[in-house]
Amino acid sequence: MAKDDSASDTGNEKASVVVAHVERQFSVDRPQGKDDELLSPDVRPAAERQLVRRLDSRLLPTIVLIFIMNYIDRTAVTSARLKGLEQDLHLTDIEYSTVLAVLYASYCPAQIPSNMILNRISRPSYYIPACVVIWGLTSALTGVTHNYAGILLCRIFIGLPEAAFYPGAIYLLSRWYTRRELAFRSAILYGGLLISNAFGSLMAAGILSRMEGKLGIRAWRWQGSITITIGFLAFFLLPDYPHNTRWLSPAQRRLAQVRLAEDAGEADEDSSQESAFVGLKLALKDPKVIIFAIMTCAQLVGLGFVNFFPTIAGTLGFSTTVTLLLAAPPWILATIVCCANAWNADRTGERFLHVSVPWWGVILGYIIGVSTMSIGGRYVAMFLMACGYAGFALTLVWVSNAVPRPPAKRSAAIGIVNGFGNIGNLISSYVWKTDWGPDYHPSMIISLSALALSSVLALVIRYMLVSQNKRLERDEMDDMKGAKRERIKEAARLEGLTFEEALERRKGFRYLY
Repeated sequence: MAKDDSASDTGNEKASVVVAHVERQFSVDRPQGKDDELLSPDVRPAAERQLVRRLDSRLLPTIVLIFIMNYIDRTAVTSARLKGLEQDLHLTDIEYSTVLAVLYASYCPAQIPSNMILNRISRPSYYIPACVVIWGLTSALTGVTHNYAGILLCRIFIGLPEAAFYPGAIYLLSRWYTRRELAFRSAILYGGLLISNAFGSLMAAGILSRMEGKLGIRAWRWQGSITITIGFLAFFLLPDYPHNTRWLSPAQRRLAQVRLAEDAGEADEDSSQESAFVGLKLALKDPKVIIFAIMTCAQLVGLGFVNFFPTIAGTLGFSTTVTLLLAAPPWILATIVCCANAWNADRTGERFLHVSVPWWGVILGYIIGVSTMSIGGRYVAMFLMACGYAGFALTLVWVSNAVPRPPAKRSAAIGIVNGFGNIGNLISSYVWKTDWGPDYHPSMIISLSALALSSVLALVIRYMLVSQNKRLERDEMDDMKGAKRERIKEAARLEGLTFEEALERRKGFRYLY
């Protein structure tokens, strides 16, 4: 199990020295002033808790709500099918399937440049909400299409702004929360999607039923209007970065920067030489990023049942209404497991088992599904399968922990891993074929194999990080040059330390595995 050196006695002594220096004074470059007031020993603990609570109450609810709408908008076509989409646009079955799949043609590749842009701009509170408004508007424009070509173009363009959200949200969280806070917050974000799996269809159905015939327009043509409204609200709710968020005081911004600098031993800022393209190049040259990308693709193939969950529930043999009701409890449990798993991951600092064990539960569920067609056995398997997403929820958190600095590299790595990984969703659409129903044994065997591959790759990453930690121990006293030295100097400036003191504190940093 990987834990930060701060868990050791030596780490505690170093941390105490650092905190004392941070709270006592600033460097010559930055004289003490009002923005230092929250760093004093008597007020910092309470101020830090207040800062985190403020972020939790403002940032998290906003991105969870956007994530739910992201899911509903991406799957809106499936709900709209119930309200006459195919008949209104005269779509064939093949054309309808193409409309569903074509979104990923833009959604997957656009995530990398989007995160690179997000890293370079200073106002994510403008960028992310603008993308939300654009995809809501594009989704709404889907309602004015009258043929196959029109809706196909709309689906392609929906994928572009939607690509900005999930990897962008994870990156934004990583700019505010420490490594021991990030997993749980990311799980809360992903819990929004899991709840959407349980109730998304019901929410979409409610919207469709209430809007049917309003202003003489079919209900499915109203999709997107709610997203636009939420996007405009997000302009005022989302933060920017710790150094420039307008709804925090200078002292709170200062505290936020110091927290992150203490967490990694470097300022969470790019040097003048580290452009977005330099970050992309660094990410592509890091073998961990490539292995993470393949691992994520494989796990999404293994978790591809999510798009066919009601169909799998239908194999239990109940009516449509009962089937939809039975499909909800597994996702409710999955949300609870997801948050509990992430909370424990933050508490222990361990990553490999917290990511992989939920996959192993899915593998067990597939084994049960292949072994029996009994109602009880298959329903238990559905619970195990749904809980597998507790592992996926921590994937980008692990990427963020494994590629902590510079931010340009981290943002590119998150985009690469999530963008390439979502190709697994495309592949999985061909894995769960109707011809293989009602038992879906071939589908389960393919998915089981994909998760086994993911587990092996996760183990490889774990050993790579263990090796890198050993290298850190060997190199701790070596001189640092270039961009890395600049970031440590910036951390020293922020925390009121000399360069030597900041370098000494950096010895406490270790990768989480």
